[in-house]
Amino acid sequence: MCLILVAWQAHPDYPLVVAANRDEFFARPAAPAGWWQDAPDVFAGRDLEAGGTWLGLTRAGRFAGLTNFRDPGRNRVGTPSRGALVADFLGSTESSAEALARLQREGPRYNAFNLFVSDGDTLGIYESESGAARLLEPGVHALSNHLLDTPWPKVRAGKARLFRALQALPDDTPLVELLRDDRPAPDAELPRTGVSLAWERMLSSAFIRAPGYGTRCSTVIRRDRHGWTHIQESTWNEVGRETDRVVESFQRTRA
Repeated sequence: MCLILVAWQAHPDYPLVVAANRDEFFARPAAPAGWWQDAPDVFAGRDLEAGGTWLGLTRAGRFAGLTNFRDPGRNRVGTPSRGALVADFLGSTESSAEALARLQREGPRYNAFNLFVSDGDTLGIYESESGAARLLEPGVHALSNHLLDTPWPKVRAGKARLFRALQALPDDTPLVELLRDDRPAPDAELPRTGVSLAWERMLSSAFIRAPGYGTRCSTVIRRDRHGWTHIQESTWNEVGRETDRVVESFQRTRA
């Protein structure tokens, strides 16, 4: 997952709004979002190679979303799949704060990543590169493949467009449109993350098309103040054409 925009308690009627793109190699098999047979309260896509997920929710109000930290020179071979961290949190009953404490202990085992976790009442972020973990205040937050709110072009543009999109709710169209923005950033604004300039250009847009790699799915989530969660997820092929769409709604249940 390479872009996750979250509006947390930033709208009086929609305490959680998420717009997220998952970017991945097309050769890596994945299942679209759905209810998991082996964890019936979990709604998420699934990585069919390692079994985890990049983003998901539960009937109890839990939410988690992960991005990798882009630094090719520091990737280690043989580390566990980071998608298991999302699945493990969704399947647990730990609070956001408890999960952050656990991630600080376990995070160094994995290649670098960032992880949003929410127990439904609080939202937190863990950044393995810095080791920082904290609960977040209400507002609009964004992750790409660096630390939280790093002002990469897609992060700045995405946050600005999310602020505007909140005014249109419950119409999801502006959220869908911001995730489909495939305009690259000017070279002068590109980060330098250890990939070639050509790849920095291709990776700089919210919606990515690159050889063998790109935006695989776009997910829009809004939870209203009555506990109803509405999800729309589109799956894209290598040329950016929609091949599947999942729409789901459910009401939060409390233990």
